[in-house]
Order: sequence, then C-alpha cells, then structure tokens
Amino acid sequence: MRCVDAEKTRRINALRCTKIISLTSNKALALEVAKNLGIHVLDGDIARFADGETLFECNETVRGCDVYIIQSTCQPVNEKIMELLISIDALKRASAKSVNVIIPYFGYSRQERKTKPRHPISAKLVADLLTTAGAGRIICFDLHAPQIQGFFNIPVDDISAVNIFYDFFLKMSLKDIACVSPDHGGVARAHRLANKLNADLIIIDKRRTKPNKSEIIAIVGDVKDKNCIIVDDIVDTAETLCNAANKLKTLGAKQVFAAITHGILSGDAVSRINQSSLDKLIITDTIPLDSRIASDKITVLKISPLLSNVIRAVLFGESLSQAIKNFATSN
Repeated sequence: MRCVDAEKTRRINALRCTKIISLTSNKALALEVAKNLGIHVLDGDIARFADGETLFECNETVRGCDVYIIQSTCQPVNEKIMELLISIDALKRASAKSVNVIIPYFGYSRQERKTKPRHPISAKLVADLLTTAGAGRIICFDLHAPQIQGFFNIPVDDISAVNIFYDFFLKMSLKDIACVSPDHGGVARAHRLANKLNADLIIIDKRRTKPNKSEIIAIVGDVKDKNCIIVDDIVDTAETLCNAANKLKTLGAKQVFAAITHGILSGDAVSRINQSSLDKLIITDTIPLDSRIASDKITVLKISPLLSNVIRAVLFGESLSQAIKNFATSN
C-alpha cells in the first residue's frame, strides 16, 4: 500500500514540475495535450523587431521544471526553426531542468542525404542547431527517413502514426484492401499498415526528376478491384499523389485513399486533390490545416491522444512502446 501511495505521489510531483509551451505553429495541439495531461501551458510570447528578428519571452518561471516545447517546423519553415532555437536557449538560460522539444513535423527532413555533388545535408545541420541550442530530447512523428535519429547525440523518439490510420480504416470496414507505397523508400511504412489491416502490399516504381516532380515507371502488384490506400509521410504539392491515384484507378482500383501523416499542401495542392481520382486524403494535425484550403476530400485526424501518452511515458520513465500499444488498444 505504501509503495502504491509513494508512486502516486511521485507522479503528482512530476506533473507539478512539468510545463508545456506552444510557439506559433501548434497552439491548438498544445492546449489539447495539456488538457489530457492536466498540466499547465506556459505563458510565452513571440515578438518581432522591425527587420524580422525574432524575440521569445517566457512570462513565468521555469526554474527546475521539465519543459515541453511544441512546434512544427512548417511553413514558413525558417521562421519556425528560429522561434524554436531561440526559445530553447531562453528556457535553458532560465534554469529549466530539461527542455524537451516536440516537433510533430520536422522540416528539412527531405534533405537527409546528398543526392547530387555539392548538395547539403540540411537535416543534419538542423539537428546540430537544436542540440547546440540546448534541446535534451526530441519527439517527432514519422520522420522522412528513420536514420535522421542518428544525426542527434540526444534521445530522439520517432513516433509512427500507423495506429491512428489503422483505427480510422478499421472503422470503415473495407474489404479487399491493398496498401500502396508511392516509392521504394516508403515500403516499410506501407508494410506496417498492411500488416495491421491484413492487406496486400503494392509498390510504385517512380523516378523523381526534380523536387516535387516525379514520373511513374511501373506498379508492382495487382490493384484491380482493390480498395487502395497510398501510405506516405508527406504530401506537399500533391502532384505525385494525384498521379499515383489516377494511375491506380486506370488499372482498375475500386477506391483510392491516401493515409499521409504530414499535410503540407503547398500551392495548388488542394485544387489538384479535388480534381483527381483520389477518393479521400487522410492526414493528421501535425501541421495545422488552414481553413481556407479545407476540402470535403480531406479528413484530419488528431495526434493529441497518442502524443499525450508518449509524453506521460517519458515523464514517468515508462516504456514508449507500451504507451503506444495502450493508445492502440484504447481506440
């Protein structure tokens, strides 16, 4: 009985010393997570000088606290990264016990290797900047390449959204499902969802001619009379996605869905989706969807329940794998 009471007291004290702060990209998500955990959202301000220089000011004490910053480095990417770096530095200098950085969408993750001579590895540069600023832990969702975790010399948790998508499609009660990887690099991601849904795996062989431009060479597998789910981490201009959906329909697919974690949706992406053969795009709220580009073809799923479980596990020193399993079994 005493052990149970001691553990309960430890958890209560841990929560009292934990605070969440949202910068400018994910305020709604931060409020939902804080509500789920029953902890405080810090009062912090982002200000700008006339020349665009960024200033962060925390209006409450963080001395001795475990602070969790929530900030996707989405559009405008460079501005969001500077906000994040400056706020980390400010919190470390304010004697926070630890600064844990939650980056639901990690910008520059598509630049994780040299694709041509004299190209940068920008994802490594951003990792170095975050570490130097004082981040003690990074939590992300579906990094474009898992090896990005190795760019850091601090703990990195790359959380998969596969259970969120699994729950959505399970409720649809679809038959004859095929999970489609839009390229060879995404096979593992598509395979995870295919295993959970007991679905076939289809692979699209494509050639990328330049950023946001690609050409479909072949489709490996039979999609005729199948309900296809294209599984990917990022949808940006949606050109590749729509080309894939159109091709699958041409080859006899009954319905084509897309389960994509990060909805960047740049430029004419939504218009392109509306005019394509894609039946439904399912994304998560790692990047807030601007109400001006909402569409009946787009469904947004919340990551806050899963993220809350992950933070709770980190906070109490518990298994992240078990926290993710607990999320899966409770939905």
